Amino acid sequence: MPMTARCARALIAFALILGLASGCAGTALAPLDTGTRSDSASADRGGALPAYLKGIGSKGYPSLAPLLRPITPAVVNISVDSETRLEEHPFLRDPAFRRFLERFDLPLPESGQRQRTQSAGSGVIIDAKRGYVLTNAHVIRDATEITVTLKDRRSFRATLIGSDASADTAVLKIPPVRAPALRFGDSSALEVGDFVVAIGNPFGIGQTVTSGIVSAVGRGGIAGDTLGGLIQTDASINPGNSGGPLVNLAGEVVGINTALIGPSGGNVGIGFSVPSNRVQRAMRRIIDQR
Repeated sequence: MPMTARCARALIAFALILGLASGCAGTALAPLDTGTRSDSASADRGGALPAYLKGIGSKGYPSLAPLLRPITPAVVNISVDSETRLEEHPFLRDPAFRRFLERFDLPLPESGQRQRTQSAGSGVIIDAKRGYVLTNAHVIRDATEITVTLKDRRSFRATLIGSDASADTAVLKIPPVRAPALRFGDSSALEVGDFVVAIGNPFGIGQTVTSGIVSAVGRGGIAGDTLGGLIQTDASINPGNSGGPLVNLAGEVVGINTALIGPSGGNVGIGFSVPSNRVQRAMRRIIDQR
């Protein structure tokens, strides 16, 4: 490498270090813009990349903790008891097979027998004063009992206000609580490469945060292509994350996590979220029809 180019790179690196140090010298946990911004609205759309610094002075270091601290109390775990009807096995429709069971005095399974199951999901508080919680419609399908657990471990029995399967959106109601008010971002402004954070309750282990980027937008052919136009991300999304928020680095909810592709049912870096604009429209319809 020529000496002039090496010197130029060294000067750029030195300037960046000075800028970072000056940003840390002020108040701790302050957001600092490191991206180019043409106007203040670009940060709100997620166009600029804010860097969050934890610590004071020269000991400051990058961290998303300042971004997440006011967001995670609004994300909840959802436990669902459900009851589904078992489909009759084709063998039971065979008269010869039924005679075989009767011959050896074996019990015949009851037609339409029901099975009770438990499952876990996630949600986000959208109106703390009214106790409204947003989640996926598929999370609470066939539910006989829904329990919402806050980050502080308080649990409440929830009732279903309504759901919209076309946007995989449902709204629940719990008693009024204290929780931060989260902002929705404009999902139509998302671009491939935007940084995002997924928050949820994978495998029912409790609130978990993962990070990644937007891998694709407008992704179709997922979930039987009934949803269409989903956000694809490599932020880790696993069973139980459904209904939790996808958040950009401006702290805005830009999607609700809904599905994944994985050969073993776990994450391989291909997860999907319903865009926030579609979720908001469905949410308003559900609440207005109440």
